Amino acid sequence: TMALMDNFINVIGHALNGTFYPVLQKAIGFGSAFEGWTSREKEVLYRVLIPMTPPLGHIFHVERDTDQQNPGRNFRIRVQLECSCPQQHQGANPLCLLHHADVVRRMTRQPNLQDSLCTDFYLDVQKIVLWFSALVRASWRRLPQSRSWHLVLLGSTRSCNLRLNNDQESFRVKVLFGVRRQSSDIFISSRAQGVQMPSTTWPETYGIAETKFFRYMASQVPQDSSHLKCLQLLACVLARKYFSIYFIKTIIMHLLSNIPVSQWHRRYFLLQLSDTLEQLRLSLENKHLEHFILGNRRLPEEIRLPQDVQRAKPPNLFYGLAHDPVAHSQTMQVYFNL
Repeated sequence: TMALMDNFINVIGHALNGTFYPVLQKAIGFGSAFEGWTSREKEVLYRVLIPMTPPLGHIFHVERDTDQQNPGRNFRIRVQLECSCPQQHQGANPLCLLHHADVVRRMTRQPNLQDSLCTDFYLDVQKIVLWFSALVRASWRRLPQSRSWHLVLLGSTRSCNLRLNNDQESFRVKVLFGVRRQSSDIFISSRAQGVQMPSTTWPETYGIAETKFFRYMASQVPQDSSHLKCLQLLACVLARKYFSIYFIKTIIMHLLSNIPVSQWHRRYFLLQLSDTLEQLRLSLENKHLEHFILGNRRLPEEIRLPQDVQRAKPPNLFYGLAHDPVAHSQTMQVYFNL
């Protein structure tokens, strides 16, 4: 999957050289398939995020979205032109987009990023997905994978979804786009969150940091650790059940932080499985489960967080259950059925 994405980025990067489109960086894999567990066996879904940086003459200004109708921490990315004139001589550089936009367009014959992929000067998720999907279609035949795989693009408004298959197997790749926050492991991304989220709204995502945490723990726990086996088993049991496997993943991340690494040995598998289910029961009964990344000041120093993320109050993932007795009762029943 990562070799495929590297080839796409290389080919597309050459095509975009000298344009005013976003600069696509090396894709980052995250999520269950990259953490060592997955609930799907027939067709694995690989999630990747492509970081974007502004093209020459542009800057990305990240603004917090204060619209309370959308859950979580959301942002907008305002695209602004950047002056490239000599210091103290504004307007002296004929190739400066800020002061001579018409001249630059006429010389380069390239559209301005604000005109092509923005809505009201804010990066538009849907326009970026359509733009990247067109680039994938145009570049596919130039990739070595095209000789042995068949590519199908699946429709989506906030991600580019690829299905690759041959005579023996198939897999899917969900491509998200994002902007890194302050050289950290936190991104604002194109992922869907909530119903009818505006196309200029970019939720903050913690998937990269979570995957990095699992990779860090892989270097700390015993070689035949049981934590991924617990997660794998419960992911299969909870497939299509009432509540998300993300809750189980969050509980196991908390347990990994609090239980000595030596106790994750394979011989303690049943004990750790029991601890995980017991912690789930307590969290459900109390209608409270804290987010693992947001507001966590005890993460390994290898995982970099912006200060506002580190100092934030951890949100309660079971907030909805606390305000919906019917949903809480149904979720408790799912637990007892385990």
